[in-house]
Parts: sequence; structure tokens; C-alpha cells
Amino acid sequence: MVAKDPKKNAALADAVEAEIFSGADRREKFIPVTPQALIDRLSQPSAWPTEQVVQVRRFFTYLTNWRQQSYGARLLELGRAYEPFSPDSDLLVTRKFSEPEKKVLERQLVEGVRSLLQQANYTRIDPSQIDIILTKESHYGLDLQVDLGAFDELEIYYRGAVVQKGSRRTASKFFLRDEQFDLPVFQRLAILFKLKPETRRVAEIVAKEGIEPAAALRRVRKMRGPIAHHINPDYIYIKLFKNIPRADLEMVFPNTRIRFRVLDKIKLGVTASGGLGVGVASTVSKIAVASNPIALAGALAGLAGIALRQVFAFFNQRNKYMVTMAQNLYSHALADNRGVMTLLAERAAEEDVKEEILLYSLLAKERVHVSELQDADRAIERYLSSTFGLDTNFDVEDALDRLIADGLVTELPDGTLAALGPVAAAARIDHLWDSYLDRLADVASTEGVEYEGETPAKLS
Repeated sequence: MVAKDPKKNAALADAVEAEIFSGADRREKFIPVTPQALIDRLSQPSAWPTEQVVQVRRFFTYLTNWRQQSYGARLLELGRAYEPFSPDSDLLVTRKFSEPEKKVLERQLVEGVRSLLQQANYTRIDPSQIDIILTKESHYGLDLQVDLGAFDELEIYYRGAVVQKGSRRTASKFFLRDEQFDLPVFQRLAILFKLKPETRRVAEIVAKEGIEPAAALRRVRKMRGPIAHHINPDYIYIKLFKNIPRADLEMVFPNTRIRFRVLDKIKLGVTASGGLGVGVASTVSKIAVASNPIALAGALAGLAGIALRQVFAFFNQRNKYMVTMAQNLYSHALADNRGVMTLLAERAAEEDVKEEILLYSLLAKERVHVSELQDADRAIERYLSSTFGLDTNFDVEDALDRLIADGLVTELPDGTLAALGPVAAAARIDHLWDSYLDRLADVASTEGVEYEGETPAKLS
């Protein structure tokens, strides 16, 4: 629960921001170089015996393709689970799902997307911290508000928490010169959400606050006012964004409400009160001396015009905020829904390959005992630092588990880790690929009931 004290909220937000964007223990597992860049450096002739250089590159190429294939298979399974929840389908609907079946598929989908994000080395934002980090004013000067209780499912992950330099004009410089400041940015931000049905959200508010259902319904509909008409509680939405300022995290939610800042309220209030005050005084004086109905009607019409102008000023300012948010959000969008899953599968495969070839290159050249894994981890981190200038938290256990699962590394009885040579490792991947289709399980779906489709799925 977020504290009601704005100063305490801001302090908590600063603390969470510091935890995410700084500190050696917050180093990310993401390795921000391409697999090809690593392959080129790890397979240099000076790094291997001359007769092994070509075989090393062949093995790395085999491994890259094998990982892409593995994630392609996972993507197919996720596509099946997403069938009843996809908002973008333009296919004929030929299968109906019961509510228990939908619950099972929903769990499979959410857990599958979460697994892809973790394998792509994204970091999850703790749900208990989400409402805390939404307390700061937007980088774009907007005051945004989000009802987090509206979501049935909500997952937020980031990758690449960096601090960039921004500039803005401030009162301390009399708005004449730009002032530099630190701008915490998520280079990649992924969000998965599913809205609660309106009836359930109303029931929750009634039970929590003890108000009448009619009042709760009005509140829910007001809070859901910003949600586009095509956002449906039956669907699950997945969004991927780039370079989102930490203070603009609210922009990525579908139910973001724009509130006027204190400065805007003062400006609009002064303008409105001044304009109406002058208008009322002028109208009263005209009414007092009016000698015919036409003059009286003209005075009242003038007052009405002033009032309408103030109302339009309010809506114009609100529309300006909405356009600002829409324009900036458009520039940050990367992918939606199934497109996000496809991109994440590709990135997860790349991260696996980078981790595996780094660890394999070490284990293929020297014997390492399982008790020395942390030493191997630090050696790889030093290599990334000296070669690319990266401060990365290498995940040695995850990479080792995959190499062992594919038979490329074996743990001997004494705990020593033995890696296959490049020729044998390439042959092992060749064998796995050849036997892949033979090991496929029956893919017949056990969920849903087939029927003759009536209409194509509605485009959203």
C-alpha cells in the first residue's frame, strides 16, 4: 500500500529507483553484444589450436541454430495457449473453450511468457513496488494515475536499466537555458495484462469499502474511462516498449488517467476566475442600464461566451496532455501481443547462445570442478569487461544446466566438468537435430470443442 504522504511517496520512489538503477548487486544478466560478435572473438585463431578453429565456428553455428529451433517449438506451444486470448486474430473461430480450460491455458500462457522474459534476461518488477514507482511526475510533464486493482493479470519486466542525460528548462534558470539532469531509463520494458471483468471489480470495491453497488459501478466506469473500446477483459495483451523513462511508466498502462498538475490548476483557475469576474461585472453593469430586451440578451450572451471560452480552455489543455502522451508512447512502442512473443523467443535464444559459448570456451580448454564454478563465473565476467567494457552478472549455473542437458558437458564422478571437443560437440548437435522429429510428443489438443465457425474473429 502506498503511503498517503506525497513526500514519503517520493522518498520511496527514489529508494526503489536507486535499487534498480545503481549498485553492484543489481548488475543485469543481459549481455549487450550480438552473438556474432562473441563468436568472432571466441573463435579467433589465437584462441584455439589451428586444426580446431573451423570446427569451433561450425559448432557455434550449429548451437545457434539449435537454440533457435528449441525456442521455435516453445513459441508454437505458446501460440496454442494464446488462441482464446489473442485480440489480433483475423482467423475463423473454430473452437470453443470452457472456463476451466481457459484458466489452464491462461496459466500456461502467463508462465510461458514469464519464462521467455527471464531467459531473455529481463528483470521482473516486484508487484509490491509497482505502485511506489508510479508516484513521480512524468518526464514529459504529465501527472498520470493508474488503477492497478483493475488487472486480473499484470506482469512488468525490464532490461537495460540505465541512466541517461536529459535537458529541460527550469525556473532556476528563468526558463532561458537548458539544465542537464540524470534520466533513469528502461531500454526495454515488457508488460502483460488482462483486465478484470467489470462485475468482479465492482464487487471488490463494494466488499472493500462498503459502498453501494451503484456507486461502485460509477467509480469503476469512471476509472475505466481512458480505456479504448477494443480493450476487452476476455483478452490478454502483451506490449513491448523501448527507452521508457522510469518516471513515465504509467504511460504503458491502458487505463492511465491524466490529471492536471498544481501549476495548471492555478493557471486555469486564475484565468477562469479573472475572465468570469470581469465578464460578470461587465454584464451586471450592462443589465443595470439595459433599456430593452435585445441589449439584455446581448449582455447575457457575452457572459455565456466567456464561460464557454474557459470551459474550452480546460478541455484544450487536457487534449494537449493526451496528444503528448500518445505521441511519446508511439515513439516507444516496439511490438504487440504475438509479435512480442516472437521477438522474446528470438532474444531468449540469443542470450542462451551467448552464455553457452562463453562457458563452453572455458570448459573446453581446462578442467573445472563444480566447486570452482564461481571462479569460472568471475573469469567470464572479467573477459566481458576487458573485451567489451561490460559489467555483467554472468549466469553460470543456467548456462551449465543447458550444456549438460544437451550432452555437451558432462559432470564426472569426481565433480569435474568435461566438455566435448568442437568436432564431437558439433556431431552431438547434429544428432539432437536428426532425432528431434522422432521425439516429438503427440500435439493433439485436449482443450476446446471443435465446431463450424460462424464468423471470423473480430479485428481489434
